[in-house]
Amino acid sequence: MSALYRLTATETRLFFREPMSVLFALAIPPALLVILGAVPSFRESVPDLGGLRIIDLYVPIIVALGVALFALTGLPQQFASYREKGVLRRMRTTPVRPLTMLGAQLLMSAALSVVTVLVVLATARLVFDVGLPRHLLAHLVAYLLTISAMFAVGLLVASLAPSGRSAGAVGTVLLFPNMFFAGLWLPRDAMNDVLRTISDLTPLGAAVQSLQDATAGHWPQATHVAVLLGWTVVAGGLAARYFRWE
Repeated sequence: MSALYRLTATETRLFFREPMSVLFALAIPPALLVILGAVPSFRESVPDLGGLRIIDLYVPIIVALGVALFALTGLPQQFASYREKGVLRRMRTTPVRPLTMLGAQLLMSAALSVVTVLVVLATARLVFDVGLPRHLLAHLVAYLLTISAMFAVGLLVASLAPSGRSAGAVGTVLLFPNMFFAGLWLPRDAMNDVLRTISDLTPLGAAVQSLQDATAGHWPQATHVAVLLGWTVVAGGLAARYFRWE
């Protein structure tokens, strides 16, 4: 455990040495929230939404985006780069096992994504008067399910990509359709039945709805929990099956 914590601290310091990675992963979600909140119509109540404002609907989407940026871009690219450069192979000759490196990367990404989410929630509350989740435990459960599903997909990308560059490219390609079905460009409430069904089956679509349910004071729906668990098990199992240390 001490090796895991030390390696996590080292990986975190290395992460902050890359300004573009820090900007992309940590700054984009809060910045996007501020941009959307600056639109006057997004801060007005909409009768068709039960009196909610559009900015209220976007907060869970941006929370999910904060997880997706780490899971689909940073994590697979970093790990594939380590394998490509032989870092993982060389670690086998040291007391630190490659599995410890995997745990350190996951722990670092999860911790930093939590920081991003807290900044988003605090900004939404203090700047745009967005209410905090009414069911905090349900929100935590939904968030943990989101992390497990998205990180499993990210590890699958890392296991199959031949290089760090290709892992980053594949992760970015996966990010945009996932964000579409999560409601970033077209809110889920405005989707037709076909798009909504597809959205329910995607990891981020199920994650956003679960987070929105928790924000409204409800437990995530069983269907969305099953989808998130399914992505975790299937993508995680495939990642374990095809992951290469060198």
